[in-house]
Amino acid sequence: MATASKLMTTEELLAMPDDGVDRWLIEGELRERPMTRRNRFHSSAMANLTTLLTNWNWSQPEPRGKVFAGEVGCRLARHPDSTVGIDVAYIDAKHLAKQPKKKTMISGPPALAVEILSPKNDIEDVEEKVRIYRKYGVKLTWVVNPYSQTVTAYRPKGPPAFFHAENVLTAEGILPGFRIAVADLFV
Repeated sequence: MATASKLMTTEELLAMPDDGVDRWLIEGELRERPMTRRNRFHSSAMANLTTLLTNWNWSQPEPRGKVFAGEVGCRLARHPDSTVGIDVAYIDAKHLAKQPKKKTMISGPPALAVEILSPKNDIEDVEEKVRIYRKYGVKLTWVVNPYSQTVTAYRPKGPPAFFHAENVLTAEGILPGFRIAVADLFV
């Protein structure tokens, strides 16, 4: 992964070409890597989780939050900017109401950020994103590994929690009543 030395803004990041390079900002520093080719395991886990989260969301009383999938752009912080693409994100209703209607990027941290591993994911990249999510107030981060069929859950404080296919995944305090069998992510 290449790291640039000049601090960038989100606006500068968005002005860069769409040329098959995955880019994000961590505290104003540009990170680049070749775009990961998605595969059926990654795509299936993303589709299953998005469906399960959306079903849960629709069961909630209004006003509801919103589930986003497919590298949703999220500016976690400004000055310096931290702007990332997130595989799956949930924005609660209160935060959603504050989003500018015409902006394509989410401003501020989501309640839930999910990274789904691909074979070429660099563990340092994933750890860096988890660190920045925790630092800037993402309440819950899940790292989903479709190869080992596990989920690692991170909150801003405390140790990570590990879930395998025989466990039930919950999101206490973040997604009220959300309960799924981890195995359902990988069917």
